[in-house]
Amino acid sequence: MTADALRVRFAQALAQINGIVLGKAGETRLALACLLADGHLLIEDLPGVGKTTLAHALAQTLGLEFKRIQFTSDLLPADVLGYSSLNRADSSLTFHPGPVFAQVVLADEINRATPKAQSALLEAMEEGQVTQDGVTRALPQPFFVIATQNPFTQAGVYPLPESQLDRFLMRLSLGYPSVNAERELLAGRGGKAAPAARVMQVEDLLAAQAQLDVLHLSPPLLDYLQALAAHTRQCGRFVHGLSPRGLLGLARAARAWAWLAGRDFVIPDDVQAVFAAVAGHRLVDAEGAWSGAEAARWVLGSVAIP
Repeated sequence: MTADALRVRFAQALAQINGIVLGKAGETRLALACLLADGHLLIEDLPGVGKTTLAHALAQTLGLEFKRIQFTSDLLPADVLGYSSLNRADSSLTFHPGPVFAQVVLADEINRATPKAQSALLEAMEEGQVTQDGVTRALPQPFFVIATQNPFTQAGVYPLPESQLDRFLMRLSLGYPSVNAERELLAGRGGKAAPAARVMQVEDLLAAQAQLDVLHLSPPLLDYLQALAAHTRQCGRFVHGLSPRGLLGLARAARAWAWLAGRDFVIPDDVQAVFAAVAGHRLVDAEGAWSGAEAARWVLGSVAIP
């Protein structure tokens, strides 16, 4: 299938998702770009604003196998990865796959589980595989984790360590719906009341992901990416600057945004469109005054476009 035909299907998918998650066109486009860039998505917000609805809509629209893990304080790593049982007939071990063996995994309220349970996702998210009882098993492709977390002001939450935060390509916040979108929800349109039909095949998504590798990054655009990263490292405002992995993720996300826009090359606008979602959770203000989004806006305003 040609790139133009694939883009038409992605446009149809995005339109359907926007008919379910109302009034959040920018956030849904970023979520789709995150999946297209083969990353993982963290959604941080209050309960009840549509985080789970967005995950369901993405999986159903794109025809992907979906499983949900409800993270609680008593969750064990085996509840995520799976476990082995002994076969008494021949003393062999039989592996029972956990819910992480799916193409879209919703890790709901991930910061309500203990760090031990949270870390069970690390290898899966980074390597695309799970090792249990000395045996390594590959996860399905594509493999997309959407984790939701509640604000730290709520009771019973465990902050995600930096090593796990860095596994997420993007972090988003949906926020409250607009007045018009909320009215539509009250009238029974959108949300869970809107069924999601499959408009794509798994092969379409994999083909689109492969096309990102050939999108052109010009030398001035590479200069811009490096200048952004260098500023976060040298300005002295942040505890840590953007890591090489974060910079590579930024380039990949910009490619996904450009591809969705119908271009086979990346421009600075693409980088700026995804920068806050990619870099916001990686930039910690040393003075504690800025949020991730505010830090990202300051960096973009401080670095000149080539």
